[in-house]
Amino acid sequence: MKRIIAILVLTLGIAFQANAQDVKTVALEQTKGEFTQKELTLKEGTYVFEISNNAVGHDVGFVLAPKGKVEAEHHIKDAYVTSLVKNNSKSTSKKVTLKKGEYVYFCPLNPTPQYTLRVE
Repeated sequence: MKRIIAILVLTLGIAFQANAQDVKTVALEQTKGEFTQKELTLKEGTYVFEISNNAVGHDVGFVLAPKGKVEAEHHIKDAYVTSLVKNNSKSTSKKVTLKKGEYVYFCPLNPTPQYTLRVE
């Protein structure tokens, strides 16, 4: 019985470790009125967005939404940064699982244009 429990614990530990390794970080930088990355192409998967505020002069944020659905009710809430990005600092989102399709990202606080993010 102890052996079965040990094997089960080991298997679960390996599974959790494998899931943690599947999360990729996408680093995006904002300057005054724009993101420096104008377009992104990613593979389906789970991502964390790391947003840098490079001398914008005030707090910024991050919005990710399906293309054509930029109203607040369609925003991918887990993609919001966990705290506003202070001047000359960084903040990250929660984990976001993206499926194939087109999305847009932007910052209404900066404000920036809407940029295209494609998931293949």
